[in-house]
Amino acid sequence: MAEITYLGHSGFILTAAEHKLVIDPFLTGNPLAAMTQDEVKADFVLLTHGHGDHLGDGIQIARASNATIIAPFELAQFCGNQGADVHPMHIGGGFDFPFGRVKLTPALHGSAVVDEAGITCTGNPVGFLIELEGKSVYHAGDTGLFSDMKLIGDSAALDLALLPIGDNFTMGPDDALIAAGWLHPQLVIPMHYNTFDVIQQDPQEYVLRLTTAGLQGRVMESGETLEF
Repeated sequence: MAEITYLGHSGFILTAAEHKLVIDPFLTGNPLAAMTQDEVKADFVLLTHGHGDHLGDGIQIARASNATIIAPFELAQFCGNQGADVHPMHIGGGFDFPFGRVKLTPALHGSAVVDEAGITCTGNPVGFLIELEGKSVYHAGDTGLFSDMKLIGDSAALDLALLPIGDNFTMGPDDALIAAGWLHPQLVIPMHYNTFDVIQQDPQEYVLRLTTAGLQGRVMESGETLEF
């Protein structure tokens, strides 16, 4: 049995046996965050790309927990330069970790750290295919719709698909509905919505549309935990 906890925006905690994985922990500065940086402990921190609402508190959590950051190569190097332990990967590559397996998938987006020093490009954005406790989870990261999602759905019997629905920067509900049909997971959890005005959406309406299409969806409240 595994558990998933929603941290708000695109952030999640996956817990299985003695392992805890944190994905895109944007907490500080997130009005919908369920926890503070100090409350999140992890063995591994998975980062899809370098934008501040995904890199978030990842480096700080990794350093405080002695956790390993799993990220695409360039972003991993950036985090390593900030004092974090890192495991660099890249698109199409997979690796067996103590908790299970991670494979990096494409994502149609950008990736850069933007701060007072300027813009530091951090390579390609990614999604994650995560296997743990016999379960398979797809975190799409920030992405537009792309037809290779059909291949992801055909190659992995997904228990969970975590899909952005906010529009403007990522897929909106229409494209996320198509993506869900291609991925055909046991359960779809929408993410990346309502944190900012420009990505306001009605997640319950999206879940209703999933149901009409013969798919299962669930809106998670920030801080909520589900077993799957």
